[in-house]
Amino acid sequence: MSDHEHHHDHDHDHDHEGSDLSEMQVRVRALETVLTEKGYIDPAVLDEIVEHFETKVGPHVGAKIVARAWSNPAFKAALLADATAAINASGDLPRTGDHLIAVENTPDEHHMVVCTLCSCYPWDVLGLPPVWYKSAPYRSKVVMNPRSVLADFQVTLPESMRIRVWDSTAETRFLVLPRRPEGTEGWSEEQLAALVTRDSMIGTGLALPPREVKA
Repeated sequence: MSDHEHHHDHDHDHDHEGSDLSEMQVRVRALETVLTEKGYIDPAVLDEIVEHFETKVGPHVGAKIVARAWSNPAFKAALLADATAAINASGDLPRTGDHLIAVENTPDEHHMVVCTLCSCYPWDVLGLPPVWYKSAPYRSKVVMNPRSVLADFQVTLPESMRIRVWDSTAETRFLVLPRRPEGTEGWSEEQLAALVTRDSMIGTGLALPPREVKA
């Protein structure tokens, strides 16, 4: 082994020992560097995209919408009539560009959302889809046996409750409006939003009970 090769190997091992990056993160960094050097991407634009998905879109947006619907009957009626229009007319909720449909869970009916073709998902209100949402087992099983999928998510519903599965498309996205937990009378929208999980807005979960958050 030459001195150069030995020096290179030493630095290579040293860099990995001192880095907190995973192997995948190292590969992404390397690819980003190559594409930037060749002029294919602008790092500033990438930073804006990452910041957008970290701070401006995500389940916290959907949770605000659900909390607003729970505490404001007029907004809830508008949301169920035309979710996109209701959100965009609110004035203080982030605008959504999707053709969004809100479906409400009731004591008699529970809704679940899937995209059987690929991974269509309401990014504007829920952020990036979870890995399992895009998996073939979820996409097929939820259509054939939604109760077994709910069991996988530790959710058990009464046998008498109807389960309806909605198939998202490139043109139509769905947001489940979960049932408001009992014992939350008088709670503010901010407090209510803390009860709303991402999975409850897909239908694979329920809103959290009040005891799990600080009122």
